[in-house]
Amino acid sequence: MSLTPFIAGLPKAELHLHIEGSLEPEQMFEFARRNRVALPFASVEEIKAAYDFSNLQDFLDIYYAGADVLRTEDDFREMALAYFRRAAADSVRHAEIFFDPQTHTDRGIPFQVVADGLLAGMDEAERELGVTSKLILCFLRHLDENAAFATLKAAEPWLDRIEGVGLDSSEVGHPPSKFERVFTAAGALGLKRVAHAGEEGPPEYVWEALDLLKIDRMDHGNRSLEDPTLIRRLAAEGMTLTVCPLSNHKLCVIDDLTKHPVPEMLKQGLHVTLNSDDPPISAAMTGTMSHAEHAGVTREQLVQIAKNSFEGSFLPDEDKARHIAEVDAYAAKAA
Repeated sequence: MSLTPFIAGLPKAELHLHIEGSLEPEQMFEFARRNRVALPFASVEEIKAAYDFSNLQDFLDIYYAGADVLRTEDDFREMALAYFRRAAADSVRHAEIFFDPQTHTDRGIPFQVVADGLLAGMDEAERELGVTSKLILCFLRHLDENAAFATLKAAEPWLDRIEGVGLDSSEVGHPPSKFERVFTAAGALGLKRVAHAGEEGPPEYVWEALDLLKIDRMDHGNRSLEDPTLIRRLAAEGMTLTVCPLSNHKLCVIDDLTKHPVPEMLKQGLHVTLNSDDPPISAAMTGTMSHAEHAGVTREQLVQIAKNSFEGSFLPDEDKARHIAEVDAYAAKAA
């Protein structure tokens, strides 16, 4: 019997979501129309057909083209709110979302437009949907350290609303060590630190994220399984990994969902969470967790993964406990 109905109602947090990557093709066309932006696609169907990637960079090329339609605070607010409405329908109670300010400031959109628009959408989602959220500023790793420092400086007026910093974009050839100093500066400002590592990059990138960036949470981390010593360390430290199985498959990081390493990661004692990454290409949370079932993840493991998602969040302890109690109650009732 499929676990999809159970998953749909399971309370959960999303810890790995790129808000610009949540832009649906229909919304992309609407924003392009009202902002008079030319798209390299003739139709919604053509965009969907383009979501047949051979690697991460192929996806990023479309991701950056789509981001060009975002021009106003309302665009960012509406994009965020659309994501939260889908998340609420998937029983997501809390989300910690990435945003890429450099994607926008580099094309002349002020940081304020991006931040204020997203924050307005987050506030509206909490009022209307009861979904809480936190914002994580990501540095684009294909850009240089100076650009990252400039972005951190631009963010200063909003640091009371930004929970942490992250590291995303093209992983191969851009090791975490490239950003050691800016992560140290972010930590000194009291910001949490997360980083993408070990998706396409080698286990050495995971070591660097731990030892040089001093991360509080690991994004992806799949290739950690190649290094038994690293696995033991991640398990011993209780490091949360924000894994994205369906996204890994769509981006050709793995070629077969039934062979995804999530079951092995759980077996090795890793603190795994499941996340949608970029919903238009990898489905929303229910779809993502349902696909994990194909890899052999059990009902009991899905309940633990849901608890992990709250434990690994940056919520206060009392909020974590409340959400985890809700997961237990839901699982008991559904038994």
